[in-house]
Amino acid sequence: MSHYYTSNLETKSNVQKFTVTLRGEPLTFYTDHGVFSKQAIDFGTRLLIESYEYQANHRKLLDMGCGYGPIGISLAKKFSNLWVDMVDVNERALELCERNRLENGIENGRVFYSDLYAKIEDTYDVILTNPPIRAGKNIVHRIFEEGYHYLNENGELWVVIRKQQGAPSAKKKLEEIFGNCTVVTRDSGYYVLKSVK
Repeated sequence: MSHYYTSNLETKSNVQKFTVTLRGEPLTFYTDHGVFSKQAIDFGTRLLIESYEYQANHRKLLDMGCGYGPIGISLAKKFSNLWVDMVDVNERALELCERNRLENGIENGRVFYSDLYAKIEDTYDVILTNPPIRAGKNIVHRIFEEGYHYLNENGELWVVIRKQQGAPSAKKKLEEIFGNCTVVTRDSGYYVLKSVK
């Protein structure tokens, strides 16, 4: 049994395509078996995309655990001054993300493999993540802890997480790491959290 947060997928391929509007931009996404939320953009991801507050000093953004790319691609499409790096451990998701980057004409971004931050060499003004809850709290907390070191001064970490999947403990952890955590929005049991370095 393969999971969307692992590298190798034995799952049989069955590529599908759908169109969606995010941040007012019409986008096309190819998806497949073995990736997170393959049928449509899940509620949490959409909430994070729509809640993100772009600032003029946001030049570089990291989409941590990009999947097939809805977060990074939609924000790169909307904000042409933003450079977006999209990373994941799931190789099938990365192939789809690169296909989706090209399909949607995204030139201000790139897609590459990284097991969490292992292959990250830059620092960022913003990191966004819809963390892989099923991978366990240890992985989720590593995304927070290690992410701190890959943010520029005043850099922001944005996270979406359901209340029943640990939003209160995630908020507490972010407060420990960053000294602050704001609940940007809450909707249908999902929290969008933001911490500033």
